[in-house]
Amino acid sequence: MEKPVLNQVRGVFIPVSNIENARDWYCRLLGLPTDGEIFFGHIYVLPMEGGTNIVLDSKMYSVESIHNVPVIQLASDDIEKSYKLLQAQHVEIITEIQNNHWFNIKDPYGNVLMVCE
Repeated sequence: MEKPVLNQVRGVFIPVSNIENARDWYCRLLGLPTDGEIFFGHIYVLPMEGGTNIVLDSKMYSVESIHNVPVIQLASDDIEKSYKLLQAQHVEIITEIQNNHWFNIKDPYGNVLMVCE
């Protein structure tokens, strides 16, 4: 059977108001270099392991576009350590560690992200 759309997620879009600041914040969060290209003046692609990229886009940003529930689940191999490291980096943590398994944070633009072991 021919597929009109592949069964793959290539990228997840996150609306941000300032592409340079967003690039720096997300690269710091994920331990990535900030040397990638900003496309068309408003898009930055964070190359993630596993093939699904995070696409930061300042052109799609508006108060209505902010993700108020987790749009991405970021992996952790030690949830307690991740929690403490993000606290030390002054990342806005909006939940305690839940079920010894996950917690939520906010990026500087109000988007909610989940960190999960």
